[in-house]
Amino acid sequence: MQLKSKLNQSAVTIGSWITLGHTAIAEIMATAGFDWLVLDMEHSVLELSEVQTIIQVLDARQCPAIVRLTSNHPDQIKRVMDAGATGVMVPMIKSAADAKAAIDAVYYPPRGQRGVGLARAQGFGASFPAYQQWLEHNAVIVVMIEHIDAVNAIDSILSVPGIDAYIIGPYDLSGSMGRPGELNHPDVQTAIARILEAGQRAQKPGGIHVIEPDPEALQQRIESGFNFLGYSLDIRILDSICRNHLQLIRTKL
Repeated sequence: MQLKSKLNQSAVTIGSWITLGHTAIAEIMATAGFDWLVLDMEHSVLELSEVQTIIQVLDARQCPAIVRLTSNHPDQIKRVMDAGATGVMVPMIKSAADAKAAIDAVYYPPRGQRGVGLARAQGFGASFPAYQQWLEHNAVIVVMIEHIDAVNAIDSILSVPGIDAYIIGPYDLSGSMGRPGELNHPDVQTAIARILEAGQRAQKPGGIHVIEPDPEALQQRIESGFNFLGYSLDIRILDSICRNHLQLIRTKL
């Protein structure tokens, strides 16, 4: 089943984040069985050429590649989609207009406003009609809800046709509320609950990023109603395993 179909059926999907540009990391994580992987161009040094190479690796493993962008800019959306991304994760969506702009940048006219070019996604020019069909049935657009303005406009944002899922950015959300990093503050938790409730009303898959590789924390998020889960990221998984294992080993020396 394609990721878009899973999201339409509100199935629980679990993905993770890639911030390191080595293809072996992407291959290992895809082979591990994640439902999707996010290539993070916002908070890493990944370049577009590296992103395309990683997308090729993920395609070979039949793992959907979602690119987290640096901004809601049509030029960047167009380029990562032309590189063959399954979809985009768009930061700082604060209004329905912002959401509509992202959707317009993914889809060609008449549905959207994306400029037509021939690159990897279109078979380097050999399969543009097939890509048009693929786009309509498979492209995934995830909006990031990470500002109090977005919380206040959440119903109108999630009502925009073409949004496949949302994911909460808890750190930026807390910062926009004047409480950066205070994720457990009652005001921040209330805002997160408002987003989740709105997503359930709109029947949109909702996500949040569980930063530390903690299966129990992930399970708690699933039980609370989230079904589009980001489970840690490459650097945190690597750091956590190294530190925890070494600590355990040294206690037995």
